[in-house]
Amino acid sequence: MKAAVLQFPGSNCDRDMYTALKNAGAEVTMVWHKDAELPQGVDVVGVPGGFSYGDYLRCGAIAANSPVVASLKRHVERGGFAFGICNGFQVLTEARLLPGALLRNAGLKYICKTTPLAVETTDSPYTAAYAQGQHIGIPIAHHDGNFTADEDTLDRLEGEGRVAFRYLDNPNGSKRDIAGILSENRRVLGMMPHPERAAEAAHGNEDGQPFFAALVEAVVSA
Repeated sequence: MKAAVLQFPGSNCDRDMYTALKNAGAEVTMVWHKDAELPQGVDVVGVPGGFSYGDYLRCGAIAANSPVVASLKRHVERGGFAFGICNGFQVLTEARLLPGALLRNAGLKYICKTTPLAVETTDSPYTAAYAQGQHIGIPIAHHDGNFTADEDTLDRLEGEGRVAFRYLDNPNGSKRDIAGILSENRRVLGMMPHPERAAEAAHGNEDGQPFFAALVEAVVSA
């Protein structure tokens, strides 16, 4: 399985994502933001956390208009797999690959801690290795992680089973405690917590490892 991890000026979780995917068995390539095309044969594209372009305008807004994201959109339109974590989630919403927006945290402060999540669905390539309703601990590190959308969109996400993860302590004010969502075809995921920071024993927490293991297995099977 071939994966690509995008890199923008200000990305700081790209190496963590690279390592988590590689440890799960993927062949991983780093792709610079000015590259107009993804590597040939890529199955999965990861959009990492950080502060792309210094979070100017809005978090992820400039990155969403970079050359490599145009290629990412074509990849998704062809049915390719893609996921964005933290700033990557912001990029995916700004690129309209996922609905909603990430606003300033309700408490107006940067939050960095391990937070408890509930796995809301196992019907996705990213969550299939968890149990329905399982509680896991995944680190967060963000200032603008407050997920919001209009009520119709929220109802649709809930009704279609597209809420992937839900906060148990809602640290940022996200609507309906939503921590991660899926696209209509369930091949695109965005989430604010960082599973790549809880993916091996050295992290002191391996609750994020099944996320990457399930993804690699699902893509290989597909």
